[in-house]
Amino acid sequence: MPHYPLSSAASRNLCLCHGCGLLVRISTSEAVACPRCAAPLHLRRPAALQRCWALLLAAMISYLPANLLPIMETTALTGVQRDTIMSGVVYLWNNDSWPLALVVFTASVLVPMLKILALLLLLCSVQWRWSWAPRQRTRLYRMIEVIGPWSMLDIFVVALMVALVQWQSLASIKAGPGAIAFGAVVVLTMLAAMSFDPRMIWDPVEEHDEQ
Repeated sequence: MPHYPLSSAASRNLCLCHGCGLLVRISTSEAVACPRCAAPLHLRRPAALQRCWALLLAAMISYLPANLLPIMETTALTGVQRDTIMSGVVYLWNNDSWPLALVVFTASVLVPMLKILALLLLLCSVQWRWSWAPRQRTRLYRMIEVIGPWSMLDIFVVALMVALVQWQSLASIKAGPGAIAFGAVVVLTMLAAMSFDPRMIWDPVEEHDEQ
């Protein structure tokens, strides 16, 4: 079993300012201001768990309509066609564009689902104060932060197609209700990741070592 440091910065009342990066020693548990930039200092982000849970639950609720409702509506002389994310993936696959189909499926279906599951794992581990694999869970959190903006691929494609088609006057394309729900999923998961405090992963480890 790997051995981790027994004491953290919080146990020594040391706090890193998120505004200017100054390391400050806090004498009390109350919120104080950074002496250099006057930003509020906290050993842990206030209400980080509650805020992250609320945003993640909202993202989970929005995930189903994002995949079931039409993400794009095309109006042409032949009629109106409504496409969901999966119908677009199937269309690309059937037209021998399987590399693009895999990219769209990965970025628009698989990545958001994995982000939700990963955040759910992190929140449950902190809520139940697991001391299991803190280093791996910290790396998982960093990965969530890195891949966050890449989930917007479908929104970028819809915006590009709308601009091109409207400019050439070939048809009328507009974003469907699924695009709004999908954008909400991406934004909510990004906000949930930003609200999460990864330092809470290490608190149970320190408590376990002190026992």
